Amino acid sequence: MNYAIETINLVHRYGKTTALDHLNLAVKAGSIYGFIGPNGAGKTTTLRLMAGLLEPTDGTIQLMGEPLSASGIEAQRLVGYMPDFFGVYDDLRVWEYLDFFARCYGIDGGRRRTMVSQLLELVDLTHKRNTFVQNLSRGMQQRLCLAHTLVHDPPILLLDEPASGLDPRARVELRELLKTLREMGKTILLSSHILSELAEVCNEIGIIDQGQMVVSGSVNTVRRQLQAAHVLHIRVPRNAEMVAETLRHLPPNDAFPTVLDAQIDEEDPHSLTVRLENISLEQQAALLTYLIDQGCAIGDFHAYAEDLEALFLRLTDR
Repeated sequence: MNYAIETINLVHRYGKTTALDHLNLAVKAGSIYGFIGPNGAGKTTTLRLMAGLLEPTDGTIQLMGEPLSASGIEAQRLVGYMPDFFGVYDDLRVWEYLDFFARCYGIDGGRRRTMVSQLLELVDLTHKRNTFVQNLSRGMQQRLCLAHTLVHDPPILLLDEPASGLDPRARVELRELLKTLREMGKTILLSSHILSELAEVCNEIGIIDQGQMVVSGSVNTVRRQLQAAHVLHIRVPRNAEMVAETLRHLPPNDAFPTVLDAQIDEEDPHSLTVRLENISLEQQAALLTYLIDQGCAIGDFHAYAEDLEALFLRLTDR
């Protein structure tokens, strides 16, 4: 398997506090990988280790198949890192900001001018070329800092909460930019708490909790692995408790799904949430027919898969 990023039993401690506990993570080349976890789970520590800004307590990191040494020098060549709190220099114009970092990487004048123009076009800031960075909106500053990570054309981008604080339009623009970067061959690892958007932009996700990887894989694979129960939503005009009791005491019958729980919504007494081991279309039909035959009035009846937020909250509930 061709992995752009791989950690093997990665451990990092701050004094007596263990931030990462034998973390094993693998990101395929060309992926957009969503790194999910509650505050304090170890996401930022992981990204800083990959960027060569911290030294692991134990374990190894491989970038593009190369082990990351204690000096972290490989990361300077292979990684573009965008921290959650980025810094901009208020006394620089937009083009000067990118030009400054290009000089830091030793890029010569001719290449530097071309590269700055190309990056500004990529992040749609050409029209702001001569604007001072402090006069940019937050969304524009985010795009400028993303351009900064691309100055030395690294194959790997590490983005820590890149959509934090952005308005809906800016988030959509960022999402489209990330897809463009993937089409350019970049491997992108981004941490985020905006879970509903990860499924739209990421082809792989990993959930970390208390420094350990809980589950990792494609969005659909993770959803299947975490889908311990299917969910059935029922709305009734009356007698919700009767419907709930009927569901809790279904007669033994292979035509019916196994009901794990049936609860009336505390805020809506006409709604029931039913958790099931599994349910096929045939079982849905059989169950609906049985409820009606038992005198239950049904206004709405449908099964659905839990979204990423529900799965995440259930998985990381301590």
